[in-house]
Amino acid sequence: MEFTLYIPECADGSFYIGHADDLGKRLAQHDEGKGCICALTRRPLKLIHSEGFETRYEALTMERKLKGWSRAKKLAYMAGDWKGVGVLAKGKHRHQRLP
Repeated sequence: MEFTLYIPECADGSFYIGHADDLGKRLAQHDEGKGCICALTRRPLKLIHSEGFETRYEALTMERKLKGWSRAKKLAYMAGDWKGVGVLAKGKHRHQRLP
């Protein structure tokens, strides 16, 4: 079974980060206002990134990492910009941006 890390953008421009074993079902739950109170208050959600993992542990581990990252670092990750992720990881400023 594959597990999916997913990142929708909320109506307020923020990102929600989660994982699911059935992405379609999980997104439908969000659309119906079920499952997560924070996504409920920021609907509608627009899926902007998804990524498959072999195990729930791997998907959950990545979810937890991303939740601690800055918006700029999340954007670099979603773009596949590993150099940018590295630059942002070394920064000491919370609001650091890529050059």
